[in-house]
Amino acid sequence: MDLKHQLLFFFSGLGAFNGLLMSAYFAFFAKHRNQSNYFLAALLFVISIRIAKSVFKFFSPNISELFIQVGLSACILIGPFLYFYTKAIGKEVKITTRDWVFHVTPFVLLMIVLGFSYPYYENQVTWSRYLVRGIYLQWLIYIILSWAQTGSTLKELFSIPRKLDDLEIWLVSVMAGVSMIWIAHSTTFYTSYIAGALSFSFVFYLLLLLWIFKRKNKMDFLQEPVAKYGNKRIKTEEARNISVSLDELLQEKQLYQNANLKLQDVARELRISPHQLSQFLNDNLGKSFNYFINEYRVRAAKQLLAVDNKLTTEAIGYECGFNSKSTFFTTFKKMTGSTPSGYRSTLSSHNGHSG
Repeated sequence: MDLKHQLLFFFSGLGAFNGLLMSAYFAFFAKHRNQSNYFLAALLFVISIRIAKSVFKFFSPNISELFIQVGLSACILIGPFLYFYTKAIGKEVKITTRDWVFHVTPFVLLMIVLGFSYPYYENQVTWSRYLVRGIYLQWLIYIILSWAQTGSTLKELFSIPRKLDDLEIWLVSVMAGVSMIWIAHSTTFYTSYIAGALSFSFVFYLLLLLWIFKRKNKMDFLQEPVAKYGNKRIKTEEARNISVSLDELLQEKQLYQNANLKLQDVARELRISPHQLSQFLNDNLGKSFNYFINEYRVRAAKQLLAVDNKLTTEAIGYECGFNSKSTFFTTFKKMTGSTPSGYRSTLSSHNGHSG
């Protein structure tokens, strides 16, 4: 093997090796072991197995056909693990074991059956013409599903002029890296050569991002769901700007009147990411989004109860953005210590005595 091929083997193999190391880190050594990290570990593991197969097949053609079959079979799990990783990271929704097992188990069983029924060393033509193409098609479908479920975030990235936050940089990097590896394997004749280099670039880039985020103490999104930030508050000046803009927005446009208002809607108006707004509300104000918006609704309701005797208390609740009478009464009493009717009566009694 000449120097050029030695260097290619070293860098391509290093990519697969780094992937295995990162997989082990997220599975066993990460400080916070959460669901998304386990999916990331599984994703990196199957990618590394697939890349290792390509590297050794390219540089050592006499490699065992069994290893080639295992490497090809690993591809069928890359898509599902990518899909569930993008679904789990940064979200409060818990993915049940039944959910991911339903997607993973059938493919594992299928590859086991095919492996015994049509072993690679006896059916190389069948694998090359049919099975591998089917695996790459399945992989592509899951890549599309993964991009689709982050579509709202991607749409905001192109429609709203703002900087990407750390979670978005990381997530887009992982998805783009996996997509590029799929393109290299499925559309290029020299797949081993290019995919090895791509895999090295991909995992090296992830390692570089990890190092940068760790240096900046921005590893929160790899440790806990987005709504929990380890008490890491947004800096004072930035928080003050968000607070002022948020108050002006709610006062001027009265967005709280929309009973279906979502955090993403407000973040879009503020031209910041939902991640930033959620972090500001949770860690800087110590409030959930619903509680924060309900404060504005209750404040508006108190003003209407004080000046408008024609509207019923129920109508005032709907006017201020509550979606039901019971929610209005419960929230109002929790925040003021009185029911809307009781608050109105108290005001009327006070005004009568003053007159």
